[in-house]
Amino acid sequence: MPRPIPVPDATSKPFWDACNEKRLIVQHCTYCDRKQFPPEPECRECGWHFHLSWLETSGRGTIVGYSVTYESRIQAWHPEQPFNNVIIALEEDPVINFHSNLPGVPVDEVPVGATVEVEFLEVTDGQLIPEWRVVS
Repeated sequence: MPRPIPVPDATSKPFWDACNEKRLIVQHCTYCDRKQFPPEPECRECGWHFHLSWLETSGRGTIVGYSVTYESRIQAWHPEQPFNNVIIALEEDPVINFHSNLPGVPVDEVPVGATVEVEFLEVTDGQLIPEWRVVS
């Protein structure tokens, strides 16, 4: 399936750099202890920006839900239809969600509640993005 190519900005660059090192990180506010993803210039909880740091995660999560796309408005994805859209709650903080197509899992056979691990997929020369797979 064709993937969107990340265009890092000043806020998201540390995340994409970590992906290229096969590490999954999220922002962490050292003032209020909130973790957040996607990256933002300031904490969504307390509003501070100079207390934000990065926290490496285990790269594990749980499938909490999914939907199936039968007819995408994105032309490049038409040959892949239908496909899964999976929501993954991060092990460190279930409020943080990542999304995946869960490659290798048949459409509409997503094992909700299953444990998943991140792996990194190259989408362009040298740029990796997080993708997820079910842990056996």
